[in-house]
Amino acid sequence: MAIDSADEENIEALKKWWQENGKQLLISVFAIIGGLVGWNFYQSSEQESLNAASDLYEEILALTVKDQNEALSDSDREKIISYSQQLREEYPASSYASFGSLFAAAAEVENGNLEQAEISLNWVLENSSGGIFSDTEEGLLLATKLRLGRVLLAQGDAERALDFINTVDPKEFETGFAELRGDIYVALDQPNDARDAYAVAQQAGSNSDALRMKIQELAN
Repeated sequence: MAIDSADEENIEALKKWWQENGKQLLISVFAIIGGLVGWNFYQSSEQESLNAASDLYEEILALTVKDQNEALSDSDREKIISYSQQLREEYPASSYASFGSLFAAAAEVENGNLEQAEISLNWVLENSSGGIFSDTEEGLLLATKLRLGRVLLAQGDAERALDFINTVDPKEFETGFAELRGDIYVALDQPNDARDAYAVAQQAGSNSDALRMKIQELAN
């Protein structure tokens, strides 16, 4: 097929354009392909990490979920603490690490290791800003703060416990924080403030036998 002058001009223009831009075009194409491959690998890697973190967390749940009359053994508690530590070290950006730390803190309290329980709870608060697959909920943070306040009080540091919970907006956890505040005031020998705090807990919806007993003890 004959090529007229217009076609020849177009071909020459294409050759010239390729000489000037072809290399950059290939680089762009390879970059896009490489990016797609890298993204797929990244997605696959993240899913594998999420699955591994989930498996560790399920180990913690299997140890924790017992019949009501079956207490955790010393061995169970040590395994929970160990699995939680592994989650924190290997998958710190996952929500599983945060939930695992809560279980670890409970096990540490049962072991009488209140200082380590405080460390586990603070880890949750300090690592709550998120990561690649983090889904930290506000309720989790409030529950963590409530437990931390109780641990501080259990350590005999009522003033520090009070200072800490005074920084917290309890929201839907008002009953728990109000009762804890009452417990702190009892420890500080401030019965009037304790009664007021317990009353707030009742008004917020708490009707537990433990709370009624605390109020009765103050009345006596």
